[in-house]
Amino acid sequence: MGQINLSNLKKTLYFLKRNGMRNTCYEIKERLEQRKQPPYVWMPPSPDLLETQRRKSREGDFNLRFSVVVPAYRTPERCLRELADSLLAQSYPNWELILADATEDDSVSRVAERYRDTRIRYVRLEGNGGISENTNRALELVSGDYVGLLDHDDVLTADALYEMACRIKAEYGAGREPQLLYSDEDKCNSDMTVFYEPNYKEDFNFDLLLCNNYICHFMVMKRELIQSLGLRREFDGAQDYDLALRAVDVLSGREGDILHIPKVLYHWRCHSGSTAENPWSKGYAYDAGRRALQRFADKRNWQAKAADLAHPGFYRLEYSGSPLRTREDLAAVGGRLLSGGKITGGRMRSDGVVMYGGLPAAYSGYLHRAVLQQDAEALDLRCMELRESLRELFTEVTGLRYAVLPGTEKFDWSTLPEDADPVQISLRLSEALRARGFRLLYIPEY
Repeated sequence: MGQINLSNLKKTLYFLKRNGMRNTCYEIKERLEQRKQPPYVWMPPSPDLLETQRRKSREGDFNLRFSVVVPAYRTPERCLRELADSLLAQSYPNWELILADATEDDSVSRVAERYRDTRIRYVRLEGNGGISENTNRALELVSGDYVGLLDHDDVLTADALYEMACRIKAEYGAGREPQLLYSDEDKCNSDMTVFYEPNYKEDFNFDLLLCNNYICHFMVMKRELIQSLGLRREFDGAQDYDLALRAVDVLSGREGDILHIPKVLYHWRCHSGSTAENPWSKGYAYDAGRRALQRFADKRNWQAKAADLAHPGFYRLEYSGSPLRTREDLAAVGGRLLSGGKITGGRMRSDGVVMYGGLPAAYSGYLHRAVLQQDAEALDLRCMELRESLRELFTEVTGLRYAVLPGTEKFDWSTLPEDADPVQISLRLSEALRARGFRLLYIPEY
């Protein structure tokens, strides 16, 4: 909604129909304010830097091999060429591209045959089983140590695989074997002449993933893990989200094996039929995402219902009662503090900085994260509910008694001494809770 064009007009009308006039007015106002920010400019890696990376790849002990899997179906020649060229331009050379083609004619194969590089492997599929089944057939053929999924009309930056390889190599050197890695991404127009809406992601945040597939692109996964999971046809449209959720489930207790590379390594091409350009173009995909989330919650026996939020592709788990009753991984749940219609407390960083501080309460924030449930480094105890079994620890850390607000289990912060610093107390308590292995869940409206 940041620019006046036909696409954004359609988005606004859809949002109005879905969420009403009041919320739409706030949405428009927020997007107009965002336009005042400096424009995003993507800077490709310089030729000198890429040459340095190529030299280091040749001279260093880089034995990792990447398999990039692309399920192709009626892919326009230009998009296919730009995709393949983005692999050939990689500064890291040890890769294979598997094109699994389910197109009825030879339009894709004719383009693929023009490439003589043996790293590009074209596979003709017998029939079109849908994106999940087509991807699964390609996964049977991969030979790499790690597998990355690439949509047939998107591209990688020239340093994407090098950045992945360097991070994995560093982890190996420290005695760790990462299982899932993901990078930042941005969007581009169909001609790849304009880049916009960068998605600068957080390091792994469990509960944020339960609201939105923020991991998305570019994601690579250990070959054995992705082959064991596969993609599930019943979640076509949100198959990547379902895959990420199931991978996280398998890696429970090993979240150090999930790594974020804070650099844009993937360009998501937008056109009129894509979900990136028109979020309402594939309603079935958001339904599939909600069902995948519900399946995840049910598998863990959480008493929670997956529900849609105002923006498509964003969800909320609605718990039956306090999340503390059904989730043993949580120490506390906290909400936001408001003053003058703006956020003044709630989720905090370990240095006390309030996440989303100063944002109007009616706004959703950058990539709507201000309205999403998410893990927190620290929660403000002035809007916190603490697990009953940890209230002795509360007293031990703070020197205070855990008093509850009448009719709730939330801490009654009016009982704090006049000279108490609630932020510093919150930080000490949060650190002690996380040191015990618990999560802190931030629910803005809690």
